[in-house]
Amino acid sequence: MNTREHSPEPTPVATSYWAIVPAAGSGKRMGAGKPKQYLPLAGKPLIAHTLENILQWPGLTGIVVAIAADDREFEKLAAAQDPRVHTVTGGAERADSVLAALEFLSEHADPETSVLVHDAARPLVSGRDIESLLAAGPTALLAQPASDTVKQSRDKHGDPSVEQTLCRDRIWLAQTPQKAPLAVLCNALKTGLAQAPQSITDEASALEMAGYHPQLVPACRSNFKITHPADLILAEALLQHRQTLENIQSGTQA
Repeated sequence: MNTREHSPEPTPVATSYWAIVPAAGSGKRMGAGKPKQYLPLAGKPLIAHTLENILQWPGLTGIVVAIAADDREFEKLAAAQDPRVHTVTGGAERADSVLAALEFLSEHADPETSVLVHDAARPLVSGRDIESLLAAGPTALLAQPASDTVKQSRDKHGDPSVEQTLCRDRIWLAQTPQKAPLAVLCNALKTGLAQAPQSITDEASALEMAGYHPQLVPACRSNFKITHPADLILAEALLQHRQTLENIQSGTQA
């Protein structure tokens, strides 16, 4: 494992960058009959909202979406027709899908190009949070400071009980996007997958294994990941609320 230290360095807001969306998973925890990213949300597939959101990010060059080899739904999306949207075949795990997208980008972008990896199941990330992430250090991620009391379990399986209470002052819940230079992230993922694939749960974990210390950028609570059926209900309510506010603002401006 590489233990070298990397100090954060100031960087200007990225004016040209790519987004990667791993979307080859089956979403088993949803217990649905189709992959989670294609479940209906406010009249559209979940991933459609996410892609439409990303396409509005300032300075975006393009999106690479990693989809399953047998995916026949993606091509039906309106966003899939946007010339900035590209697809690659994803892998069995998230890291495999992200790596496939990075290798595609390595043939189309400079090694120093910033890459933002974003979950297909986070359709509600705010534009203000994206601007904050772009203005952060070269390696950074959106995250939420823990607000609840954090308990550590004695037993992962069966009937868990509390072993201890953790100090939440330094606990953050990782979200996406997670940002890094193209070559840096590609090399970190390749090395991490070769050394300890079970430890690569997100892009930041691979960067940490490589000796980097990604900057934590506080994110809005609306940037939650849709994982369980009840999350779809909450997401739809928030989307409707945002649409109502936009309609009010448009009426005021008119």
